[in-house]
Amino acid sequence: MTKKIAIIGSALSGNKGAAAMLESAIQTLGDEDTEFTLLSMYPASDAQQNVYSNLKIVDASPLRLGVVINSLALAYRLFPPLRKTICAKSSAMKSLVEADVLLDQGGITFVDGREKFLLYNIASILPALNVKTPVVKCAQALGPFSNPINRFAAKTYLPKVTAIVSRGRITHKYLQDLQLSNVFAGADYAFSLELTKQEATNAKTKFDATKLHGKKIVGVSPSQVMQKKVDAAGGDYANEIAMFIDAVVSQGHAVMLVPHSVRSNQDKMHNNDMPLCKNIYSRLKDKKDSILFLNKELGSQELRYWIGECDYFVASRFHAMVSSLAMGVPTLVVGWSHKYREVLEMFELEEWAMEQNDFSVDTLEERLKQLINDEELVRRKLKQHLPEVKAKSRVQVDVINEVVKGN
Repeated sequence: MTKKIAIIGSALSGNKGAAAMLESAIQTLGDEDTEFTLLSMYPASDAQQNVYSNLKIVDASPLRLGVVINSLALAYRLFPPLRKTICAKSSAMKSLVEADVLLDQGGITFVDGREKFLLYNIASILPALNVKTPVVKCAQALGPFSNPINRFAAKTYLPKVTAIVSRGRITHKYLQDLQLSNVFAGADYAFSLELTKQEATNAKTKFDATKLHGKKIVGVSPSQVMQKKVDAAGGDYANEIAMFIDAVVSQGHAVMLVPHSVRSNQDKMHNNDMPLCKNIYSRLKDKKDSILFLNKELGSQELRYWIGECDYFVASRFHAMVSSLAMGVPTLVVGWSHKYREVLEMFELEEWAMEQNDFSVDTLEERLKQLINDEELVRRKLKQHLPEVKAKSRVQVDVINEVVKGN
């Protein structure tokens, strides 16, 4: 019997962390009898990049999702005689109605301080709830829930979800404080992503890293989200990252500049670190011999290959951090949410999480020196804990399969 899985909140284009989660689901849940449908925020770009014969892309861009799909789902619920017509007219509705489960792969939802995304968080799951398709929120960061609006929304909608997989200790505690009974402790789905030989081969053909040979390589993954926060506080994020990279090169290391969220041929900053990285690269002093800029849009597995070629990694993009940890690379993280720290805790490496308020060139330099000095211990912890983190990531595979089985 064909298994049908609908997915929302992830993508093939743009944020490659979202692509990693999507591809992890396809790898771990898919077989010849499984059909996937992605309700896509970027349907044209995702369709262009789709290489999976069992993955269908349907249009769920924000306005269409919020107005059209949600309205049709409500009509489907309230007016049974219209159901056949609704499914015949809307491929998104047909996919939701026929799905055994909807996977919500939004990386961070129902979080205080992100109330502007709350409507989208609700709109992503409400159509499935209205057509009575079970919803599993794949491993993601949720909470805290102190803001009255966010708390009300969370207490209203999260109990209606069939299962929620927390992504770490802090999120799990926030969810327990809501007294939810549908929560499972897990780890980010991208830890289940396996780098295939073909993708590694493809990645090697995209760039020539010969000039970096013989040097320790420090990977740097900036984030336009961090840029907005740092610049809003009076800093100059791009300039400070450029100064940090120049300092690393002056110490005899090489640097790999890794945009982990890319929308090709787009100047828009949302889910797109390429304009920021181009800005940083333009400011660097020594580009010829010690800098490799990954200035093309790569797939999530190709990015994982190149991140694995680094000796150390400095990440502000969440899933760049996940790929670095998954490849056993000592990692320093500069983040803005509990979502970074709770993952590092799984490796007993939370000391390598820097807060946004600690960000400066001097602090980055000092922390990287400490990471290099502690390399042996960090690598030992990564090797020790990675198998159990991967096992935790696969918890959601079992949860999803049980939901499908019971539907």
